[in-house]
Amino acid sequence: MSENKTEVFVGGAVVALTIFFSFYLFQTAGLSTGSGNYPIYASFRSVEGVGVGTDVRLAGVKIGAVTQIDLDSDTYEAKSTLSIERDIKIPDDSSLTISSEGLLGGNFVEVVPGMSEDYLQSGDEIMDTQGSVSLIQ
Repeated sequence: MSENKTEVFVGGAVVALTIFFSFYLFQTAGLSTGSGNYPIYASFRSVEGVGVGTDVRLAGVKIGAVTQIDLDSDTYEAKSTLSIERDIKIPDDSSLTISSEGLLGGNFVEVVPGMSEDYLQSGDEIMDTQGSVSLIQ
């Protein structure tokens, strides 16, 4: 009988740890879809090294994450959806660049703010983008 209680306790602990690590993974990777974010869209020639969960940074500070990447079959560009923190206002003439943390570091999407006094709204698209640069090319 005591073996059965031990097995139930260990099984419950494993389930609790799995739930905890899943929640931690979604929060760390920026995959959660909280109401504190708004989507913006951008098309890139190349998104090499960028995937779902990649950081979106402004002045080196994480302000969001990439939530979706699809191929546009008409233009052959990578259409990306970025989730930006609701309290961050991005000028509508800003540009996006895929940057690298260094030779061995990962890539991230960098927001280069413009000078406009008008700001991007939920669902807007940033037209000025620069895709990732291949070191081999």
